[in-house]
Amino acid sequence: MNPPATGFAAHPGTTDVRDEPARPEPQMPPAIVMSGNLQRDLLRLGVVPCAAAALALTAWFTHSRLDTLESAFNAEGQAIASQVAALSDLSLYAGDLPALQNVANAALQSSEVTRVEISNNAGVFVSAGAGASSMENLRVFTAPVTLREASRASAFSPPGATAAGETPIGLVQAFRDTTGYARERTRSLVAAIGIALIAILVAWASVRHMARTVARPLRRVSRTVAALEAGNFDARCDVQAAPPPARGRAHRPHELASLAHDVNRLAERLAHNQQVSEERVREATSVALQRMAEAEQAALSRARFLAAASHDLRQPLHAMGLFIDGLLPTATPAQRPAVLRLQESTQFMSVLLDDLLEISRLDAQVLTPNLATVSLDGLFEHLAGQHAAQAGEARVRMIFKAQGRAVRSDAAMLIRIIGNLIGNAIRHAPPEGTVLVAARRGAQPGTVRIEVRDNGIGVAPIHQQRIFEEFYQVANTERDRRQGFGLGLAICARVAALLGTRIELRSALLLGSTFSLTLPAADPVGAARPVAPPPPMAPLAGLRCLVVDDDEVILHATRQLLHQWGCDVACAETGGAALERMGHESTPYDVILCDLQLAGDEDGMAVIEAAQRLMPEALAVLVSGATGPEALQRLRQQGVTFLTKPVAPAKLRALLSARRHTHPAHA
Repeated sequence: MNPPATGFAAHPGTTDVRDEPARPEPQMPPAIVMSGNLQRDLLRLGVVPCAAAALALTAWFTHSRLDTLESAFNAEGQAIASQVAALSDLSLYAGDLPALQNVANAALQSSEVTRVEISNNAGVFVSAGAGASSMENLRVFTAPVTLREASRASAFSPPGATAAGETPIGLVQAFRDTTGYARERTRSLVAAIGIALIAILVAWASVRHMARTVARPLRRVSRTVAALEAGNFDARCDVQAAPPPARGRAHRPHELASLAHDVNRLAERLAHNQQVSEERVREATSVALQRMAEAEQAALSRARFLAAASHDLRQPLHAMGLFIDGLLPTATPAQRPAVLRLQESTQFMSVLLDDLLEISRLDAQVLTPNLATVSLDGLFEHLAGQHAAQAGEARVRMIFKAQGRAVRSDAAMLIRIIGNLIGNAIRHAPPEGTVLVAARRGAQPGTVRIEVRDNGIGVAPIHQQRIFEEFYQVANTERDRRQGFGLGLAICARVAALLGTRIELRSALLLGSTFSLTLPAADPVGAARPVAPPPPMAPLAGLRCLVVDDDEVILHATRQLLHQWGCDVACAETGGAALERMGHESTPYDVILCDLQLAGDEDGMAVIEAAQRLMPEALAVLVSGATGPEALQRLRQQGVTFLTKPVAPAKLRALLSARRHTHPAHA
């Protein structure tokens, strides 16, 4: 069976989710979409049925009323026509026109009849009333005229003879005016419409009142909930239930009043919880502030202790280094190994104190990058020469690929970072291994990524974040000082942060490690070399030096070392004595070495400032064993040249040699 396309196999003892039947996801009921508002819905719910019922009932009763009026109007007209026909049968039969005229005129006495006409087929025609020229408002009712008593033929009448009264002898037409009838119909319709409108208005007013009764408490509940959501836990619903009825009747509270009561209880609970939470937050804040104050106090105490301990350690270590460097040329062959071991131990202690000083300087933010265009060709050439001896001893091949690139950075800080990474790579690479230092195009446009890659044992993922912590070393559990102190990567990480970048690590066990940092790219044309080669050591014979220190041992060791180098040395234990010497000397000093902390309240900075005024061409150097942030900030702000105790004799000689190269006049 082929493996899955992802390339990841299932872990032993686990079940592949692809073999399980698909579980149907729970179906959520469809959302109910609400539009409008509750009051409008209640009005619609109450008014529409009432209006429909009112209109239906009104239509039914109006229809019945109109049918009744129609039937009564027709029945009265037909009755009048039938009555006239019954009264005019004999007169019409006899042709008595006056009698017929009287019957017609008598029928007009009723206001319901406008005109009466009596006629037969023999040409008799009698009419009474207005003319019937306009038939728009008239309705005609007809009735046949028959004899009331028929003169029947004798028994001897021929067969087929009909009895009198079976055949009409004439016709009566009664004309009625429909104006009153139409007026009555209109009044009935208006009354029905009025009753329907009144019913609808009453229903609307009643339903509106009930809708307000329901919607108003709900609005208050909604406003209260919104206030609670906004954090105003003092909001309450002012909806109260009606008082209970008389005794003996069951009382059931209104649902809206119960809802408002529940919301008020929720608000009270939220207010109580907020009060409890605020009290707990205040207590926690008070405890945190107290602990923070204790931590700050402990940090200040520790800083003062470390500053004092650092100064007290640096003083004898500085003197020890000077004495050892002075004893080494005169040591016998039997003494030389012990002196070298003593010098090595002193150097280890000096490196540790220098690393601690570097971290203090970085934490105190007294270092400011000097950004410039740095050619990576020259920088890699400098690093190759710096680490050639270490790589040769470890039998590791170094490969540098600058590819003609340049970056915008601080050359000295960049050398510190990459040099530390190269040293670690050489130390962890196997014999006959390779360390590659390459400059590549960064992931972002306009950037350069510098990589330091080795094929060593690699770093496990569990250690990859902690190796940038102070004193953390993966493969030095015995704390062998020859393998470093675990401060290099911590310092490099802080320096990289000053340069606006960070050190990234890609590593795996037995697959080597790749450290990289990304910097802004620059135009390599015209880029200066990052570090100039050091000048050759110049002879120091005749160099006039003034050493100011309140420690007699340091004075003696410095004077002895400078005498071995051929310098003309004068010493002073106080600032006043040093100023007096500078004021009375006819020949100016070339170098003034002054301690920062002198005896009493004297300050070495004041001595340096006075020396710069009295002897402006002299090299005024401040030697300090204080590494606290305040002292470093002060030295940084003053901009003076200073050396940190313990001062390596080689560094001191390099400084004096540089002075001799720039001012050879007093040689």
